[in-house]
Amino acid sequence: MSTRIQSGGRLIDRSRKIGFTFNGQRLTGHPGDTLASALLGSGQVLMGRSFKYHRPRGPVGAGSEEPNALMGLGQGAHFEPNQRATVAELHDGLAATSQNHWPSLDMDVGALNAAMSRFFPAGFYYKTFMAPRSAWKHVFEPVIRKAAGLGKAPTQPDADRYEYFYAYVDVLVVGGGMAGLQAALEAGRAGARVLLLEQTAHLGGRLLSDEVEIDGQPSDIWLAAAVAELQGMDNVTIRTRMMGAGVYDHGYVTGYERLTDHLENATGPRHRLWRIRTDRIVTATGAIERPLSFAGNDVPGVMLAAALRDYVTLYGVTPGDRTVVVTNNDDAYRTAIALKLAGLEVPVILDARDAAIGPLPRQARDLGIRVEVGKGVASVKGGKKVEAVEICSQAGEGTVLETIPCDAVAMSGGWSPVVHLWSHCGGKLVWDVDQAHFRPDASRPPTDHNGAGYVITAGSASGALLSGDAMQDAAAAGRRAAAEVGFIPSEGDAPTAMAEPEEPVQPVWMMPAGASYKLRSKAFLDFQNDVKVSDVQLAAQEGFESVEHAKRYTTLGMATDQGKLSNINGLAVLADSLGTTIPQVGTTTFRPPYTPISMGAIAGEARGAIFKPTRKSPIDGWHDENDAVWEPVADWRRPYTYRRAGETTEQAVHREIRNTRTNVGLLDASTLGKILVKGPDAAKFLDLIYTNMMSSLKPGRCRYGLMCTENGFLFDDGVVVRLSEDSFLCHTTSGGSDGVHAWMEEWLQTEWWDLEVFTSNVTEQFAQVAVVGPKARQLLESLGGMDVSKEALSFMGYAEGELGGIPARVFRISFSGELSYEIGVPASYGRAFWDMLLEKGAALGVMPYGTEALHVMRAEKGFIMIGDETDGTVTPHDLALGWAVSKKKEDFIGKRALQRPDMIRADRKQLVGLATEDPATVLPDGAHAVAGVNEYGDPKTIGHVTSTYFSPTMERSIAMALIDGGAGRMGEVLEFPVGKDSVIRATVVDPVFYDKAGERQDV
Repeated sequence: MSTRIQSGGRLIDRSRKIGFTFNGQRLTGHPGDTLASALLGSGQVLMGRSFKYHRPRGPVGAGSEEPNALMGLGQGAHFEPNQRATVAELHDGLAATSQNHWPSLDMDVGALNAAMSRFFPAGFYYKTFMAPRSAWKHVFEPVIRKAAGLGKAPTQPDADRYEYFYAYVDVLVVGGGMAGLQAALEAGRAGARVLLLEQTAHLGGRLLSDEVEIDGQPSDIWLAAAVAELQGMDNVTIRTRMMGAGVYDHGYVTGYERLTDHLENATGPRHRLWRIRTDRIVTATGAIERPLSFAGNDVPGVMLAAALRDYVTLYGVTPGDRTVVVTNNDDAYRTAIALKLAGLEVPVILDARDAAIGPLPRQARDLGIRVEVGKGVASVKGGKKVEAVEICSQAGEGTVLETIPCDAVAMSGGWSPVVHLWSHCGGKLVWDVDQAHFRPDASRPPTDHNGAGYVITAGSASGALLSGDAMQDAAAAGRRAAAEVGFIPSEGDAPTAMAEPEEPVQPVWMMPAGASYKLRSKAFLDFQNDVKVSDVQLAAQEGFESVEHAKRYTTLGMATDQGKLSNINGLAVLADSLGTTIPQVGTTTFRPPYTPISMGAIAGEARGAIFKPTRKSPIDGWHDENDAVWEPVADWRRPYTYRRAGETTEQAVHREIRNTRTNVGLLDASTLGKILVKGPDAAKFLDLIYTNMMSSLKPGRCRYGLMCTENGFLFDDGVVVRLSEDSFLCHTTSGGSDGVHAWMEEWLQTEWWDLEVFTSNVTEQFAQVAVVGPKARQLLESLGGMDVSKEALSFMGYAEGELGGIPARVFRISFSGELSYEIGVPASYGRAFWDMLLEKGAALGVMPYGTEALHVMRAEKGFIMIGDETDGTVTPHDLALGWAVSKKKEDFIGKRALQRPDMIRADRKQLVGLATEDPATVLPDGAHAVAGVNEYGDPKTIGHVTSTYFSPTMERSIAMALIDGGAGRMGEVLEFPVGKDSVIRATVVDPVFYDKAGERQDV
């Protein structure tokens, strides 16, 4: 059984014990333990159940590649599911619960799935839930939803904190093993700014478990000296418990740092997501041992040989007292030797190769360990733990030659370089026939905009699996990285590393080679998802020849380990089934992050009130003090109306409209987007961005403009002001400023990079107030300062000066149809200017109005609203705005799309006005107009209402709608079903209901 042994455990403090719970049971471990090692030391090898068949599962690995030992860690608001016990550091009070079982880990009803496994082959779900159709909603879907998911989702809001950190370095080294340390030393000595990441709590990698001679001394001496030297360099930063999560274009890397997971009652952020910019990335990420595919290779107690060695050496625990070792390479002999030296029994080493004559096999034999060559495992006996191994000939079909009682199995199918970071940005791989793995193809690296490779692999991540080769490769990688970023690296000899030489690996993709279907259907490739050798063979048989298709059909590699242990074996089985080679089958896509990261780290501090911060205008405080009814407008909050005591919201809106049209109203328009476009080519650039001509606009004048996507659909509008010969101010919708600014920058940087133009989003630098109504000019003149007469500032004019001693930009533009001025002042003056307008305008009946009054007044004038009259499929012509689409300009965004036949059809949905038969009846927003029947015999929809209000100015309801061929339907009466037996009838009219000639705004 699994237990704590007396020797080993270099990472734990045996002098102290700490307590933790597993499924409510109180257990103990030592500081330095992982949760997995502490459980093994407490006799607990069964740690979970598989997803599909609910088979018993114990840890198969000792690191981030672990697919089996997944736990729910923490409690209440600190609970997090699907955490790997192999990397979760033990701390006093840790609470862990196993997953994917009911009612208990030992007695799981779901295990019945395993007994019925022949009815659940690969892809069964694609064939099973097809008929009868009526069963889907009431039978299939509820069962599938209940079974879906791994682990339990938290039920309380996360109480922990998370944060971002930004770093800029010359060289980033990912991996703190021998290769990573040497690469960092070389780059650091050359003077480069180096950031070294190690995902575990300890530097050294496999040097902690496997002794290597470096420069004639034990590797522990070299390791201590290397770490001390790096820590003494001011230009080198070392971060442990930090994973290199993903590599993106142009040297952008994300790092995932676990700050306090290993601490009890910790304060401060739990995780930190690093956003790193670097010129060169050295991936010294090592290699992962592959499992072997034999029947029962998933029974608790079957582990990767190197992982079992780690548990014995680093933590002083073992999954069993009698361990059978099965391998196809020399490295597994190190495990057998380590077990023997720890006083544990190794009954036999089963080596699938025809001969094992290297130094490691000889050392094992000298220790009295039995070595059987040409042999393999027919099956492992046992349910919740290993009980015995049945030996067979590797070349045969699985005939049992001998049964050996044991309680653990150490398996090794060779090693695969960790190529994930190399591949994230397109680094290509090559199949290494001699070592039977994919490794990075150095001639095809990820490249930057200059075509230079910015990712360099080091050590076993390059495919250099032997210590001496790995050290030389790492030194070369560090020196190359330093040289390529402008530093002069050392030219001296790199350290020499020596370990026992190893004989070549012999690829073994299935054990035994001629395994029967009975054995193949119990040989697992993907442990978490219960994908077996027989499943991949079935996928090939059913025509899934593409590795990506086979992956999705079988779910191979779709577990939380993302195929780290399963993919190579699965590719090999697929290749064999298709009668082709592994390189021809290829690999699936490597995507970041390397291992799962917490959603909290991704969000950082963007949660609660700052998940989507509410933007407030400089005048927001006044609105709050005066009982504004708030409305969210994109990220802003804006006053919907100002309701007085005893008023309904509708009454307040109507009061504001009447006052604005008879006296003077104030609107806080600060939220409108304001983008400064400046430069010698600014006019040319805006001609390309807008559908109408902006280069002909004279300084001091304004022009309404439209912006279309490449597909010709309207996505924003606003008034453009020419401030000077080379400067323009582009107004956008409140929700559009950030998007429009990004849109401009995208075109400047990707298509028109040769234009000398600069843009700046100055939305929040200015407060803007609309002074609207017949007495607007009178109010502004009472402030003193600028001349705002019609002669000095005509409609669609612009001027700068002072009003009431405050610097102001005054625009004669109107969104209400009344005499209107929009005045922009520096944001710091916004509240003072507003207060001044209220004070001076009191005698004139000044009254603030909100967004709803604004919307009603603009609808009375037939003005469109982006988002109401547009939905991503509407063109300027559909809205009768063809006059704003230039016929003279050579080009603008969307021009060619607007010329397509479908975009100029006469029966497209077109904007019209609607007048209901009953003036008091207001059409519902979004109501559909119907006429005739469709092919199914149902009423045919011919359009929908886009804006609808009761107009206090017109004393009736008004609406606008997009109707098929609307321009040709004037005077037609349409029907709008609004309930089961209720229909509203409305006449198609001109969408301009008020002052069509525009006389009131141009006075």
